[in-house]
Amino acid sequence: MLGVSDVLTPSVPSARRAVTLEVLSVGLAIGEAAAALVSGVLASSFALVAFGTDSVIEVLSAVVVTAQLLSLLRGIPSSDRRRHWTHRLIAVLFYALSLYVIISAALALSERHQSNENALGFVVCIASAMLMPGLARAKLLMSHRMVRQGMPDVGRILAADATETALCAVLSISTLAGIGLTAWLGWWWADPVASLFVVYFAVREGREAWRCASE
Repeated sequence: MLGVSDVLTPSVPSARRAVTLEVLSVGLAIGEAAAALVSGVLASSFALVAFGTDSVIEVLSAVVVTAQLLSLLRGIPSSDRRRHWTHRLIAVLFYALSLYVIISAALALSERHQSNENALGFVVCIASAMLMPGLARAKLLMSHRMVRQGMPDVGRILAADATETALCAVLSISTLAGIGLTAWLGWWWADPVASLFVVYFAVREGREAWRCASE
């Protein structure tokens, strides 16, 4: 996924726009992670905490992509060893998140734990569901443009990151459903069950990161 064979000199403007998208993605993900974690702790919501933790990992992933793009823009080949261990770390973080969510959800269900209503949680989920699809589409269009300009490696980097951004929107919707059903209908089990949606995507992203580290 993170090849370094492309030369960005013929398409510097496109490369710079790609970097701008990634920097924007990092900023949004940081805000999303902070708001989700704070609201999750205040509301005792497993779904929000899981969503926020996933956003932290997405920030790390986006930083890796940004670093790769900047290196390519400057004509500096990235270190295969550094890339290998970075992806290994991201994979381990995703697997750890999966284990945490499974254990937390199991405890919450066994103890019939009910989270509290929290306005900040609703706001961050709605904002993510509205903003992330547009950002994901912009990244995907940029990836197609860079492939057409003869830079397939960079295109694959952006396409993969676009998928992660789109998944963030999906997780925000599932989290919103969980906290909404808990707050409005009193379905205490909806919040921990919603957090389990993170597990599927976290395991998938962990496997992808591990595979990239082996390439």
